[in-house]
Amino acid sequence: MRHGVRVGVDVGTARIGVARSDAHGMLATPVETVNRDSAGVVDIARIRGIVAELEAVEVIVGLPLALSGRTTASTGDAVGFAEALERALPVPVRLVDERLSTVAAQTVLRASGRKAKTHRPVIDQVAATIILQHALDTERASGRPPGTLVDPPREPTADPPERP
Repeated sequence: MRHGVRVGVDVGTARIGVARSDAHGMLATPVETVNRDSAGVVDIARIRGIVAELEAVEVIVGLPLALSGRTTASTGDAVGFAEALERALPVPVRLVDERLSTVAAQTVLRASGRKAKTHRPVIDQVAATIILQHALDTERASGRPPGTLVDPPREPTADPPERP
């Protein structure tokens, strides 16, 4: 198991849940809910601040897929956000399957006795915690980093290479 704090991110249309792990990668805990910024400036800056504050070594972003494994309307949004994070952060960003994480988060909160209206602000944090814990458990079981590394499209160079 690699050493270092990881940050988990659950990307939503209105809010972004953020979680963190301990330095040993054993346990994920909620951090905060960040409001989504349509310009992608304030939310990215806040997550960059959290990563710096925690001295995180990696960011795990949930990849929303349908139960069948196919992409959904949210998949492109999460991938685009992960790519923006990758460009803004000095640490690697990974996409990890997050199927049913929000449903699981709602179940956990309902079981704890919280009413739907009062758990709305924290559901994103709980979903991020579930995503991150799944990633940690997967790495511990397989011995390999979870998910896939984000490699955003690079801007083409001004001058294409010459052909021989």
